[in-house]
Amino acid sequence: IFHVMEVYWLLNPVFCTYLNQFYCIFARNKCKMESLQIKSNIVIQDLSMDIIREQGRLIDWNDRLIGIVGARGTGKTTLMLQRLKEQYGFSKEALYITLDDIYFTSNTLSDLAVRFRQQGGKILFVDEVHKYPDWAKEIKNIYDFYRDLKIVFTGSSVIDISRKNADLSRRAVQYELTGLSYREFLQFSGIAAPKVISLSDLLGHHVEIAHELMKDFKPFKPLQHFGDYLKFGYYPFFIENIHTYHMRIERVVRLIIEEDLQFISGFNPHHSRKVYQLLYILASNVPFKPNISKLAEKTGMSRNIIVEYLYYLEGARLINTLSAAGRSTSILQKPDKVFLENTNLSYALTPENADRGTIREAFFLGQLRNAKHDIKLPSKGDFIVDDKYTFEIGGKTKSGKQLSGIDDSFIVADDLEAGVSNKIPLWLFEMLG
Repeated sequence: IFHVMEVYWLLNPVFCTYLNQFYCIFARNKCKMESLQIKSNIVIQDLSMDIIREQGRLIDWNDRLIGIVGARGTGKTTLMLQRLKEQYGFSKEALYITLDDIYFTSNTLSDLAVRFRQQGGKILFVDEVHKYPDWAKEIKNIYDFYRDLKIVFTGSSVIDISRKNADLSRRAVQYELTGLSYREFLQFSGIAAPKVISLSDLLGHHVEIAHELMKDFKPFKPLQHFGDYLKFGYYPFFIENIHTYHMRIERVVRLIIEEDLQFISGFNPHHSRKVYQLLYILASNVPFKPNISKLAEKTGMSRNIIVEYLYYLEGARLINTLSAAGRSTSILQKPDKVFLENTNLSYALTPENADRGTIREAFFLGQLRNAKHDIKLPSKGDFIVDDKYTFEIGGKTKSGKQLSGIDDSFIVADDLEAGVSNKIPLWLFEMLG
């Protein structure tokens, strides 16, 4: 370029000035791309590959557009980076970026994708998409115009792609990363590595399964570790430091309410403190049968806003809501019952109210939901699953009187290593995911 400029300077100084400006822009952009590549390499340099979650193995990485959503703290970024490191290493064909990077305050995702592709890039790993305006529109355009470029993106579970952009939802294959199951907790802790069990197998063969697990992973005592899991085993960061685990959960909750919910269209950022208050009321009273009028009175928000925020809190994976069997659900309909999304939240937010009965029910509900089963409130019993199986949750002495005369009904009992007949140990349901 400089040799060309020398020749044309004598012939056309104005042209040379424009050429010089072009070269400066080109050089700056190249420097920025190199800076992003350096950041990407630094992030994966010390990334552990010792344990890769099984949910990552279930993703078909051949698709051109993959979305991974989930609650904060569940390991979405780690899962994505492990794929990058495992498949591409430090190759310039792959690049990790996070859309809350200062780079994107003066550059667009579309422009970066063009420059990356021109320099031989093949796949973009894009983190925190919900923090970037018009992310869905730009990703859709990149997907449509550059068919030789793949994109894997992560975002908060509050994102509803089908509502954000219907065109993108038809293009992206979306996966949700949940918190760790008890099975994964055992694996991450180096205690045992059981395989996933289907619900039908569990219900039909739970006695044999429980005894086989205890035999195969000696000296595995399921109840010895189950209590630990209920307190600090749902989020993968328990590996780093158990002593600050609940403090980190509080921070996760704070970030969800103060940051993630702000990206929902129509959410009032001035209501963050009221949402805290709402969540604390729920946590202090779970299982909670919502009285919307009283909640509105306590929080100073309208009835419609309360119902809407319950919907958002469930989307953020902070609560689970239940409706009675036969009732349809919608964003404007109040739920019949509310639980915290996982038992670790109870011990972190309101440890004084971590009632054993509530913990049991929250655990069962969360695990079945994470395993993609449909759960409702039945007229008899605690839960009806997939409109077929009825469950009553309790301690090891729990009787089946409440389920008398109900087909496909089961007692789920805490403090029980192995079951008998239709009485199944509570801990076994964590083998579903």
